[in-house]
Amino acid sequence: MSVEIVSEHVNVLLGRKDAKLIVHHEGTGTPDRLAIRKIASDHFKTPQDKVFVRSVQTRTGGSSAVCQVEVYDDSKVAGQIVPAYVKNRNLPPGQRVSRKKGPDDEKPVAPAPKAAAPEKKAEPAKPAAPAKESKPAAAEAKPSAKPETKPSAKPDAKPAAKPAAKPDNKPKA
Repeated sequence: MSVEIVSEHVNVLLGRKDAKLIVHHEGTGTPDRLAIRKIASDHFKTPQDKVFVRSVQTRTGGSSAVCQVEVYDDSKVAGQIVPAYVKNRNLPPGQRVSRKKGPDDEKPVAPAPKAAAPEKKAEPAKPAAPAKESKPAAAEAKPSAKPETKPSAKPDAKPAAKPAAKPDNKPKA
């Protein structure tokens, strides 16, 4: 893999270099952030803990990736400035922090259904019958309401709109 630097900007206020790199990876897949981080640290001659890969973009079917890299002068400053999600992305897969639900979230959910399950078995016959009765009653109420509103709305709207539209159009023409 070869590296080509497209642009490099020194940000004195934040104590870093912002660089845009093109990594040519002919014959292989897009390099992961760890590989790009290693390549950038070798190129800028700095330790890897001061280099953070912000983005990696490859065109479909392309053999080169455009990468945004930040190289910090001090790792303590980098720890304060770089967001946690970017730090997480630049870690090896085994060390990354997962955003999945933790075991604390799953444990309260599991006991609650088990305790409620015996109660639900005794009650399903009673709520099921009223639910079925309420659905047809609601269905009967809806069709009767719809025909009443539609015929009354259509005759009022159409005749009023047609005469008003025709005289307005004729004098203007």
